[in-house]
Amino acid sequence: MRHGPPAEIVGGDLVEKAAPSPEHGSAQFALSGQLFSPFGSSRGSGGPGGWWLMTEVEVEYETHEVYRHDHLGFRRDRHPVRPSGRPVDARPDWVCEILSASNASNDTVRKLRTLHRAGVPHYWLLDPERLTLTVLRWTSEGYLEALIATGDETVRAEPFEAIELPLADIFGTG
Repeated sequence: MRHGPPAEIVGGDLVEKAAPSPEHGSAQFALSGQLFSPFGSSRGSGGPGGWWLMTEVEVEYETHEVYRHDHLGFRRDRHPVRPSGRPVDARPDWVCEILSASNASNDTVRKLRTLHRAGVPHYWLLDPERLTLTVLRWTSEGYLEALIATGDETVRAEPFEAIELPLADIFGTG
């Protein structure tokens, strides 16, 4: 068992995850609150359910690629039993990273490439500094920008388009 600060293995390098800023932590908590009730069970409350939703779980994609995502989800129809273990060796159906100055290049370049190779269908980049949400959808050629929204918008963002997400609530600006 590893002790010490949270870390990831990116390109074979051990990368320590920085302590989250208040903006990062607040956005992470708010997004969890928005998604868990409608999606995080077999039958959602006010939504369709059908997801295993998690935060800060390590996932191994390839040798030397183990990421600790801010948010991730597995569709229950693909995974009837919640993925377990450390690291999880199942591919998520959705990943969300909350960007910060210390991790932005890993999240937007290196992780993006690995997630694409692994076939992760949806990758979200939530940027509390710029107050933006970018939703990426997997295609064989690369990720397609399915949505780019600013912090004053309310959106329906795939794969959770069954509900509206007020980004001002997630960013704490509303």
